[in-house]
Amino acid sequence: MSKLDKSKKRIFSIPKDYTYSEAKTLLEQLGFVEYNKGKTSGSRVKFFREKDKKIILLHKPHPGDVMKIGAVKNLQNNLKEMGEL
Repeated sequence: MSKLDKSKKRIFSIPKDYTYSEAKTLLEQLGFVEYNKGKTSGSRVKFFREKDKKIILLHKPHPGDVMKIGAVKNLQNNLKEMGEL
């Protein structure tokens, strides 16, 4: 099983300890690039994929790295709609 397959399997289970770092890695494996508006963007982070112009917005948690369960579900739904899961 590849790293991408393992990453997809993990988010599919909607774990309570899913981290922003894991989400970022998964999205990068899927061809997304992280964009933010510099220091004024706060915790809102946009991921953009050039090949199909898809955008995914994430809330970067702070002070820790663990994402809220609602954000994980939202990310999972976005990836399902794109046909990635």
